[in-house]
Amino acid sequence: MNKYPAINVNRKTGEEVFYSDETNINFNLKSFWQWSASDLVNNTLRGMLAEYIVATAIGVEKEIRTEWDAYDLLSKEGVKIEIKSSAYIQSWHQNKLSEITFGIQPTHGWDATTNTYDSALKRQSEIYVFCVLKHKAQETINPLNLSQWSFYILATSILNEKKEKQKTITLASLKKLNPIKASYSEIQSAISLTLNAAANKTFQPDP
Repeated sequence: MNKYPAINVNRKTGEEVFYSDETNINFNLKSFWQWSASDLVNNTLRGMLAEYIVATAIGVEKEIRTEWDAYDLLSKEGVKIEIKSSAYIQSWHQNKLSEITFGIQPTHGWDATTNTYDSALKRQSEIYVFCVLKHKAQETINPLNLSQWSFYILATSILNEKKEKQKTITLASLKKLNPIKASYSEIQSAISLTLNAAANKTFQPDP
């Protein structure tokens, strides 16, 4: 029997209080979230936000995010999905807009429940959703405004065929692979179209 199995994480409300021994302290979990997670343009947090946005689009946002899992989301149909995000505007000082690039490197997949790595070096998902925070005006950027995002959906099999060992890809190079470009409301249908196109090895049209 495993002495230290994976912890079963319960979904928090934000109202949970900090305490010392039996004494409650006058701040709660929500105050920690406000302190640590208010910069939504920040690279790290923007990536998690992109995962959540896609999760809501496909109806799996009630699950709890697992850090460092082999893939980012699992659809209700059992499809493994990898989410990548990029943006022109960053939190730090910029002399120019950032180039849109994404990491696509194959990995040794990690299983959070067993703390073991897959021996095979590969891309772990069946679908990639590339999320671009496309807004270019710093004074009005707001990642909560879903109209400021574009989403590009591509079958992993195409990356494996065309970019087998490549570690990064630019937006321009991604577009040459004919991903489906979708708005937030089109993400779920675009994933279905992409899966069908990959299964039939057909060209992927815009939804």
